[in-house]
Amino acid sequence: MEWNVVGVLVTLAGLAAAVGGPVLKLNASITKLTTLLKVIEQRLDALEQGAKEQRAHAAESHRRIWAHNDEQDERLEDHEKRITLLERQRTE
Repeated sequence: MEWNVVGVLVTLAGLAAAVGGPVLKLNASITKLTTLLKVIEQRLDALEQGAKEQRAHAAESHRRIWAHNDEQDERLEDHEKRITLLERQRTE
């Protein structure tokens, strides 16, 4: 009967070793993946922030370009009026 108990204990120890090894490897893999995902998340946040800043900069640049374009349009229109007046004076 004592040998039966020893046999059961040896079987349980073998089962624990057979199941424990893969469980420990799985736990290490999960820890590694969790750490990797945290790093990827931080990098993605940094990229999103950079893209947001770039969009804001591009919007400001476009606003300045259009303002300059509008200013030039006004100046051209003013010059066109002056040329038209000069041409009328010349023909009269």
